[in-house]
Amino acid sequence: MNRLADLRAALSEDAIPIANLVQAAYAPWAALIGRPPLPMTVDYGEALKNHRFDLLEINGEVVALIETTPSGNRLLIVNVAVSPAHQGKGLGVRLLKHAEGLAVEAGLVGVRLYTNRRFEKNIRLYAALGYRVDREEALNGGIAIHMSKDLTSAD
Repeated sequence: MNRLADLRAALSEDAIPIANLVQAAYAPWAALIGRPPLPMTVDYGEALKNHRFDLLEINGEVVALIETTPSGNRLLIVNVAVSPAHQGKGLGVRLLKHAEGLAVEAGLVGVRLYTNRRFEKNIRLYAALGYRVDREEALNGGIAIHMSKDLTSAD
């Protein structure tokens, strides 16, 4: 199914579709933790000026996104969001692999991300994809799990 989704760089006019996608994708997590997760509070018009966004579209509809920015010698994955109707189809994994490719192209040693400790399903997915837990940190009323994946080893 993920081959039917077209990958493209976001444009400034994508701020509203991005915000709508993030609201829908993170709504279950907001219910779990009792507050909006950080991505639900972002001004995406501003974020588009400072971060790279890559979008997956199906029939012109934005169904998934990844937001990245360089952070030292790694690429920080700021946000991965997939429309609830398209979850479980490999789109998030496709975007994570895309970010890893961007990091390699940029000459970075790896990627990193962080997520809420209560988002256990996401943590299991990241671990299955080769990410390791680096540390935990109190953040925004919860515990953030910082994870990374090295991309320079010759496995």
